[in-house]
Amino acid sequence: MPIASIEDIRAKVGQTVGVSGWIEVTQDRIQQFADATEDHQFIHIDPALAAQTPFGGTIAHGFLSLSLLSRMAADVMMVPDTTKMAVNYGLDRVRFLAPVKSGKRVRGHFTLDAADEKAPGQLLLKHTVTVEIEGEERPALTAQWLGLIFT
Repeated sequence: MPIASIEDIRAKVGQTVGVSGWIEVTQDRIQQFADATEDHQFIHIDPALAAQTPFGGTIAHGFLSLSLLSRMAADVMMVPDTTKMAVNYGLDRVRFLAPVKSGKRVRGHFTLDAADEKAPGQLLLKHTVTVEIEGEERPALTAQWLGLIFT
């Protein structure tokens, strides 16, 4: 994560802060997520049955795509140089817009919407994140993501 001063971060409000690297969503990753969450719906784990659906093959769980935000953020989110700890504070809005087919790559586009002091020594960051699917017109998802940084 890029290190910056709180003033530099506040100056980026309303701007794109970065685009993450690509992450491949393999069938193995989808299977591991299915096992971890106990969501074994056939559209995720059975290529033969999933091929008979409008998707034409297996697709990632929406929550798998969403969970990749943490990895994507490591590439681009600005972090104050005084950070002691950062935590996921939640989501204000999430919309799943297009399925991520097995074998596709995704990346996140991060825009900083707000950087507000929640309490002394606590900076609440709000990002709009759009997850692009390589070669696809529609994004996989869009989310308004909150992070709380303790300085």
